[in-house]
Amino acid sequence: MTDLDVMIIGGGIGGLALAQGLRRAGITTHVYERTHERTDWLQGYRIHISPAGARALRDCLGPEGWQAFLDTAAPGGGFGFLDDRGRELLAFTEEEIGDRHFGISRTGLREVLLRGPLHTGKTFVGYEETGDHVTARFADGSTATAGLLIGADGANSRVRAQLLPHAHRVDTGVVAVAGRYPLSAGALPPALTGRAALVVPRGHGSLFTAVSEPDGYVLWGFSDATTRFPDGADKLAGPRLQQLVAERIRSWSPGFRRLVDGSDPATINAFRVRSASPVDPWPTRRVTLLGDAIHNMTPMAGVGANTALRDADLLRRKLIGEQPLLDAVAEYEREMLGYGFAAVRLSLRNARSVATSTRLSRAGFRGVLRLTNAVPPLRLRMARGLGR
Repeated sequence: MTDLDVMIIGGGIGGLALAQGLRRAGITTHVYERTHERTDWLQGYRIHISPAGARALRDCLGPEGWQAFLDTAAPGGGFGFLDDRGRELLAFTEEEIGDRHFGISRTGLREVLLRGPLHTGKTFVGYEETGDHVTARFADGSTATAGLLIGADGANSRVRAQLLPHAHRVDTGVVAVAGRYPLSAGALPPALTGRAALVVPRGHGSLFTAVSEPDGYVLWGFSDATTRFPDGADKLAGPRLQQLVAERIRSWSPGFRRLVDGSDPATINAFRVRSASPVDPWPTRRVTLLGDAIHNMTPMAGVGANTALRDADLLRRKLIGEQPLLDAVAEYEREMLGYGFAAVRLSLRNARSVATSTRLSRAGFRGVLRLTNAVPPLRLRMARGLGR
């Protein structure tokens, strides 16, 4: 389908990966991004790329681009579960997990994905369909026309708002607070600097940690029910958020308290965790959606970016095939809605368990983790599950 021209609204991970894959196949592709600098969207935390996400990214990038990714990314490093006293409940090495996971900073990913035309400062305001073309309108008064428009403009997608005005997101009842601790400060126990970890405490809330050695920090995220935070917690400044989390983990191991207390308040922010509501299939047209623009999910399953990469590779494969355009897009949408909203349900279930789990249920989960750690077949089964 090399006579097709495509425009992608949004310069995020999925949209840029798709652009690379389509350009490699000879399909003219332009990306329109609302920020004014090519690197604005790249500010933020490190990204975890799962084996499935890595396969999709490799197929979009091709050999040269994939090698550039390998040169920039770092191994995933394993995963573990801890209790709030810092004791290991269950841990897997990278070798036990099997398939390779990767960690890469957003700024590092820039070097891999930002190749080819990227039109910055283009705030999308709407589109019009005319025959076999779609015209996008931008806030600066300019327009662009292509045979297919792909909305990859994130959770607050304006493309989705026009295409599927009934689609919406729900508040999960969870607030997450994230921050970064500089590795140069030292003073953390090995359990917090050797691998990613999830803390299963006796009381409320949960804590996730991940190490980014190339960037020199430990990322942490504390989540709890919205009702256990002050009103407007997502708008509070870093120092106040730091204090709130410190108060909630004051009975935990000193290592966790040092992690929070030693973080730079400027890196600490909070957000209300939201999730997309299920969407029924819609009549296929020359406008479609990708990634968070359609199946925005909570971070509690760690699969959002990887699902967007899966979208990108699937849509790439459909568009470079021999099918008529609308048939190709229809197949993409049918498959994407299936696995995309399965991931949404998983991440939503995990988020709600943060808000609603009881002391008894958490004790039971810790017991299951200890049992798994003691029984080799159970360990192997769970480790291989992490490697999918």
